[in-house]
Amino acid sequence: MSIILEPWPWYVSGPLISLTLFVLLFLGKKFSMSSNLRTICAIGGAGKSISFFHFDWKAQRWNLIVAFGVLIGGYIAANFLTASEAVILNPTTVSDLHALGFESAGSAYLPLELFDNAIFSDMKVLSILILGGILVGFGARYAGGCTSGHAISGLSNLQLPSLIAVVGFFIGGLIMVHVLFPLIF
Repeated sequence: MSIILEPWPWYVSGPLISLTLFVLLFLGKKFSMSSNLRTICAIGGAGKSISFFHFDWKAQRWNLIVAFGVLIGGYIAANFLTASEAVILNPTTVSDLHALGFESAGSAYLPLELFDNAIFSDMKVLSILILGGILVGFGARYAGGCTSGHAISGLSNLQLPSLIAVVGFFIGGLIMVHVLFPLIF
């Protein structure tokens, strides 16, 4: 039995994120999901063959709290804070997505055409997912952090490299959605 609650409004969650970042800054810590993944890889022994993962992961084990928090928060949101199976979309957006072949737009939380388990049997889609994962991993490493690290932590610390990275993320996202995605699908 799930109890449906309303998601927290921005004026509650926003200040909580700010407070969290302030505490991390005060403690000399940086928030970033890619740092969490690096710590997990180091725990798994990746440092034996790749020097990037060879570091004292015990000094950064606090990162694991963030990773587990994301998993627990996702579970709570999906099971207790989701009022319906679909995201409310503008009717024009639903029509545009239907024209692109996303028939589940407006009726499913995630488009089944991209996130259903059946996509793993399509070699074209599987190849795109693998290539995309490699490019995202390379990009996060090349940019010195992932989108959450730069956009939330880096910008709140007024770091110019994070501003440049976030602008690049948005430009890349716009190019992908409006130029490359229609060509691929």
